[in-house]
Amino acid sequence: MGYPRKLTRRFKAFDNFAISFTIINVLSGIFSSFGFGMNAGGPRVLVFGWLGVSVMVLFVGAAMAEVASAYPTSGALYFSAGKLAKRHKGAWSWFTGWLNFVGQIGGTAATGYAAATFVQAFLALQWTSYRPTTHQTVLITALIIVLQGLANTRAVQLVAVLNRISVWWLLIGLVVIVTALVAVPDQHRPVSFVTHFANNTGFTNGLYGGMLGLLVTSWTFTGFDGSFHMSEETVRATLNAPRGITRAIGWSALTGLVLMLALVAAIGDYGRQASADAPPVQILIDALGQGTAKALLLIVIGAMLFCGLANLTSNTRQIFAFSRDGAMPGSRWWHSVSPRTRTPVKAVWLAVGCSLALVLPGWWSHTAFTAIVSVNVVGLFLAYAVPILLRLRLGDEFRPGPWHLGRWGRPVGVVAVTWIALSSVLFMLPQAAPFTVASFNYAPVALAAVLLIATVWWFATARRRFRGPVSYGRPDEVAAMDLI
Repeated sequence: MGYPRKLTRRFKAFDNFAISFTIINVLSGIFSSFGFGMNAGGPRVLVFGWLGVSVMVLFVGAAMAEVASAYPTSGALYFSAGKLAKRHKGAWSWFTGWLNFVGQIGGTAATGYAAATFVQAFLALQWTSYRPTTHQTVLITALIIVLQGLANTRAVQLVAVLNRISVWWLLIGLVVIVTALVAVPDQHRPVSFVTHFANNTGFTNGLYGGMLGLLVTSWTFTGFDGSFHMSEETVRATLNAPRGITRAIGWSALTGLVLMLALVAAIGDYGRQASADAPPVQILIDALGQGTAKALLLIVIGAMLFCGLANLTSNTRQIFAFSRDGAMPGSRWWHSVSPRTRTPVKAVWLAVGCSLALVLPGWWSHTAFTAIVSVNVVGLFLAYAVPILLRLRLGDEFRPGPWHLGRWGRPVGVVAVTWIALSSVLFMLPQAAPFTVASFNYAPVALAAVLLIATVWWFATARRRFRGPVSYGRPDEVAAMDLI
């Protein structure tokens, strides 16, 4: 790919799969957004929406995997965008990279904030005198992100081990939670309950309310580009990175469906639980009792912590690669690698610092924090769309890697780009009525601000110095530069 090797290639096939499976994290995604789905479509959208959106995301993942096999680098999306574009390579690469960067920073911040929220829910159950506050949530989030940063400064083998543990934590935890929800309650909802529809969004149009419920699955299925970003640290990356992407999505779809069905079957007083501060937690308490609910809540919190760790790992590799091509202020600083651990330590702390900056507005306003991190999903999926779209425009000129879709490459890519366009619009539409400062969806405002800054920066200085991915020389010259 034109770069000297600085990172240690120690990730095996399972490790590569594990990072995307951990970032998608069905326990974290479903538990943090289940309440929204109960009010935006109810079980009908939660269950059938999960099935439909999972299939669409698999199209996106397959199209991305084909590109990953052809360009297995830490730069991933922005690198492949620069290589696939026929014209204006620097511009395509620049905007893709910044969308990916902001989306991943938002993901790290949002995952940490969700974990902190559930930690506070656990503390409130354990000690009834404890009263959660936004200030405490921000402080706990900061502590979580800093600890995840410390773990990422160690050798990549530690991250690989933690990701392997996270897979089994997720799978065993899911089995424990589902088994408890199936075996313990005296009563369950009938199978026909999966067709129950509820619209408590404030919008009178039920179709619109139900479409908003599709966001539950979309929120969950983000971050599978992690396998792509870890390519330079993965053995046989041209095969294992694309397999990691598609397998992570497939297994997440199956395990998530089982968890979704178990939660839906355990719903009791629908109105009371849907209006609770943490609906899935209330479902656990009502169905299993407070003691069991607390134990299962620890499993969910652990899954969220693993999710944030993997998200930060992926984030730092994108920063490392983007800086290697001179696209960030202080690029020389951020793409340096520790000679002791062979990890981009400075990039780790840049990711930690930026994530903390996004969390900070939550000290004064939960709405402000939500507005900033909402761009996580839109930013990531738009970054996913660019290389897929450019691959379609390239047509038969595209040179696939060992893992490819053959004649299905074009139709799969068309479906993927179409779904990303539709879901991105859905994410930016109002999500609750009536419109107030607290209920307004600030995602389009945040996204517009990011794109405006990137555009002004591009035309002011970047277009004269950034031409896209840099080549350090011929293969033999690059090999001589390898530090490992």
